[in-house]
Amino acid sequence: MKMFRQGDVLLVQVSEVPADAAACNVDGDVILAYGEATGHAHWLKADTVKPLAKGGVWEPSAERFIQALEGATLRHEEHAPIEIPPGNYRVVQQVEYTPEAIRNVAD
Repeated sequence: MKMFRQGDVLLVQVSEVPADAAACNVDGDVILAYGEATGHAHWLKADTVKPLAKGGVWEPSAERFIQALEGATLRHEEHAPIEIPPGNYRVVQQVEYTPEAIRNVAD
């Protein structure tokens, strides 16, 4: 199993996308997460991946997956690009515990 981490985003290779994950309509590039501190984004070019999510809606609270068709490049303004080989990946946003709540890690 391969894993790729960029900041607070982790891509975990899976053998197949769950049957109940549906293709998502995404305008433009596929945003995996926005940085709360800077507003920058972790993203993949739209023509290199197919976004899927349980419930069919691409949002941070959904269980999300991507299919890298011919390979893709994970990009962010403050991190080096990461080459993602063809395959299926689960998108994981790192979270942290605070006494008030569990929340997404700010990047």
